[in-house]
Amino acid sequence: MVWHYSNIMHKKSKAQLQDYFKDLTAIGNASSEQMEANRDGIQGETEENINPPPQNPKKRLSLPNLSSPSLAAEAENLESAGQPGSDYLSNSFGQANKANVAVAPVNSDYIAPEKLEDQPGDFFGGKRWFWLGGILVLLVGGTALTLPKALEMVNGWRQEAQLKAYEQEQHQDSEVLRLALLPPDQRRSKLEAIANQEVLSLERSRARFLLAGDLLAEFEGGPALRVLEGLEVQYPVLAPYILLMRGRGYQLSNENDQAEATWQDILDQYPDSPVVVNALENLGSLDETYWQQAIADHPGHPRTLAILHQQLESEPNALEIQRQILQNHPTDGRTAAVINSLTANRQGELTPEDWQAMGDNFWHRRIYNQAIAPYEKAPSNARNLYRLARAQQISKLDNEAKENYRQLIATYPDSEETALALRRLAELVPPREGVQYLQQLEQQFPDQGASALAARIDLLAKFDANQAQQARQALLQKYPNSDAAADYRWRQAQEFAKAGNYTEAWRWAKEIANQNPQSDVTPKAIFWIGKWAQQLGRSADSKAAFETVLAKYPQSYYAWRSAVLLGWQVGDFNSVRFLNPPVTVPDQRPLPPAGSPTFRELYRLAQDQEAIELFNAEVRARAEGEATPELTVNEGFTEALLKLTQQEYLQGINQVLNLRNPEDPEQRKQWEELRSTRDYWQTLFPFPYQQLIFEWSEKRQVNPFLVTALIRQESRFEKNIQSPVGATGLMQIMPATAEWIAPQIGLKEYSLTDPTDNVNMGTWYFDHTHKTYNNNSALAVASYNAGPGNVAKWLQEFNNADPDLFVERIPFAETKGYVESVFGNYWNYLRIYDPDVEKLMGQVGKN
Repeated sequence: MVWHYSNIMHKKSKAQLQDYFKDLTAIGNASSEQMEANRDGIQGETEENINPPPQNPKKRLSLPNLSSPSLAAEAENLESAGQPGSDYLSNSFGQANKANVAVAPVNSDYIAPEKLEDQPGDFFGGKRWFWLGGILVLLVGGTALTLPKALEMVNGWRQEAQLKAYEQEQHQDSEVLRLALLPPDQRRSKLEAIANQEVLSLERSRARFLLAGDLLAEFEGGPALRVLEGLEVQYPVLAPYILLMRGRGYQLSNENDQAEATWQDILDQYPDSPVVVNALENLGSLDETYWQQAIADHPGHPRTLAILHQQLESEPNALEIQRQILQNHPTDGRTAAVINSLTANRQGELTPEDWQAMGDNFWHRRIYNQAIAPYEKAPSNARNLYRLARAQQISKLDNEAKENYRQLIATYPDSEETALALRRLAELVPPREGVQYLQQLEQQFPDQGASALAARIDLLAKFDANQAQQARQALLQKYPNSDAAADYRWRQAQEFAKAGNYTEAWRWAKEIANQNPQSDVTPKAIFWIGKWAQQLGRSADSKAAFETVLAKYPQSYYAWRSAVLLGWQVGDFNSVRFLNPPVTVPDQRPLPPAGSPTFRELYRLAQDQEAIELFNAEVRARAEGEATPELTVNEGFTEALLKLTQQEYLQGINQVLNLRNPEDPEQRKQWEELRSTRDYWQTLFPFPYQQLIFEWSEKRQVNPFLVTALIRQESRFEKNIQSPVGATGLMQIMPATAEWIAPQIGLKEYSLTDPTDNVNMGTWYFDHTHKTYNNNSALAVASYNAGPGNVAKWLQEFNNADPDLFVERIPFAETKGYVESVFGNYWNYLRIYDPDVEKLMGQVGKN
């Protein structure tokens, strides 16, 4: 098909054509070899690097006013400035209809060429371009390309160059990424200023994208269209989303044909992008066959789920629609209602696969008793059989669970689920029988031998002490580097320390440091080596032990205790409440380790709904459509970042915690690399409700990091969370305690799920517990968890002269762990967000 120039003008704005001609001028003056080199080696951050200006430049054009009343007025502005107007391109190419030429905001880095001469052969230097039958032709490597083909080629090169520039610029500091986290009304003027900058940059493109989104949210279609004009060429990483927005702009402007054509462009230009489904959803509002295309081709896409639910509203009992939702989105929250409908109305028509999807939904939501019946009807495989037995075990149906565990072990002897079944079965049978299952586990699955032997030791100790001791020796010999061996060594070290034999305790603890450097107990063991060295008068060894904990285990509770004993001003148990450390909090989002460049850009621009949908679609595509794909470490961390944007702090934090110590070597490498970044620790220790916490901490004269640490431990920042006994909100206040506090602070009406009321009451009570124990934060924190009565009892039983020993001797395992967790949290907030402590930690790392 041959296109005449006048046809192209109807599809391209003037500004776009000017940019294309500038590109083509440069290409026309280059040899084919030079063009190939340019295409492969383009560098730089501005469009001048990509598109050299013509030889006779006129003055630089500024970006037209974004609020200009009409595009025609923009053309007049250009002409009055001595620049070519809307008839600029018609002189040499016949009578183009001026009314059909859309004049867009001119790219600010464009330097206008001289007005076209009557001799077309001289245009673009007269070297590679010539006229053939009224058609402009470009010669590339001996091949003649018509103008449309040449424009397409240049456009591809431009986008490739822009993407390369984006890869370089995305790591740079960005004012727009900071503005993205502000409400629209607080960022408008600054975004407009950046959008009007003359030099093409990633910042300018980001500003225009955000500005257009804000305008569309205010139903300002026309202004948004002007901001978006030509942006997909300058900002190709978000090009399909720019087209989506443009379609919405046309829709708001009642130009439905243009909207439809724009969304159709997405299908044509980006057929492999998940964004296609967004376009199909929009087009489906005009023609429902597009919805059927989305369901058929992209059943697992989040927007397809929205389409299915929309269809379900008009056909509430449609079996196939419900089946699509159930099988492709089994863990979605809204699928529960579909399950209820299917079991009530269509139970006899359900397939085994339907029942499996139902079981998966209940399993995901941890409603194990309701998962039993679906898994009984699901296809027979190791996964389903294990989940059935485990659900029965949790539901106290021990006999049924034992029967299904045994069936699993016999039917699928080599499956991963069989290893779990052997371990679970050992919990349900008498100790002597359990020992046999654990022996089978050790023999059949050698990679789990250490933990199987450790569990066997615990059972042997219940009926045969001699065999248990022999098994302990076997543990040290066969699995000296295992966590189970480290735990046994620590118990031995504690026994010697209690007897006052610090030298022997030191020997056992040192074995942990040497043999089990990755064990959870190792930082504790090395810290206590330092404490015992103090008892033995070996101050140099003590100092070395504390420094080792700080250097090798900087995230641990014992790193804080080591820092205190090394003399760092980070607050001890008796002084930490009064510290008011400096705080530096990131003001823009991190770069996620997984997902496409498009997803990452959306996430950092706080386009959260689009980012979540795109990421889920990309993961499903990577997993070839699997409904519940297993995530890689980087994907799991990225999903945690997304959960934090939705204020799902409990799930986000737990998601990061669950990434620990993967067995796969490649995944373990990803985890170790992640763990060395600030982003990892800031995600594991997020800092929501900063203003609120600082306000009430200042009023109560309590260290804000200590309050934050307490909230993280109590509620994981979930404002509506409630414990089984009724403790509610961020600081988990009991209703009776709230009734006692309220009149003392003059609070007549309150809600424990309101963050302000909760933190107001919680910090008052935390201050109260501190005053009760003479500002000893260890006792105050213990009292917050176990109550003042238990703390008073422990103070009578134990000598608290050594606070570390006091914490170690707390008889309630929950409270002991609670105290260590709160102060471990405190230390991590300090080392992550206090620039002074961060600097000290950097020096430790160097040493």
